[in-house]
Amino acid sequence: MGFTIGSTRTRTIRDLRSAARRRGRSPECTAVAEYTGLWGWDVVPGARTAAGICSCGRAGCPEPGAHPLDFAAPVRAGATLDEAYRAWSEYPGAAVMLPVGRAFDVIELGEAAGRRALVRMERMGLPVGPVAVTPEGRAQFFVAPGGAAELPRLLYRMAWEDTALDLRGLGAGACITAPPSDRAGRGTVRWLRAPKWEAGGELPAARLLIGTLAYVAHRSRV
Repeated sequence: MGFTIGSTRTRTIRDLRSAARRRGRSPECTAVAEYTGLWGWDVVPGARTAAGICSCGRAGCPEPGAHPLDFAAPVRAGATLDEAYRAWSEYPGAAVMLPVGRAFDVIELGEAAGRRALVRMERMGLPVGPVAVTPEGRAQFFVAPGGAAELPRLLYRMAWEDTALDLRGLGAGACITAPPSDRAGRGTVRWLRAPKWEAGGELPAARLLIGTLAYVAHRSRV
């Protein structure tokens, strides 16, 4: 299943979800197929937690229900619905997690500030990508790969380097829990702004968003 344009893309998403329902696929399996087949993102099965006990089986797990399963193989970008189902059926109940630093980086801040920043960006006509919100109250802005590494330099150039901001970048080596999965037993991760086709699958460079994110994060402190 490849990338097309315009209304064909909308039909592709609709058809995938319809096929998933007909075949009795879980919401997680459908999401995996969308992430891999439509957006070109790798997906990794993640741990879940119940009563504070992590499904990874490690005693004293430092991140119960909030990390990839070390023994689980990733579902690679480009997988179809059937391929995603077969791969996901190996790990029933796993959380959907996305490796950061390959197809995208993440700039994260508090949810309330993130919501205000998103409204401001849309009013300004900035090219915003997907934005997720976590049950811990964090907003995660998806940006082009390399954005996390650029963050300190961008803040320096914009004269924010000496200001304590609730703003951090997640790059290569990090993984985030993706909708519609539960994170650490605290609740589900949701899309504040779901992936869309307007930019042809391209994500904005971090430099286009950091000024607004830093400003709103700063204003949220006062």
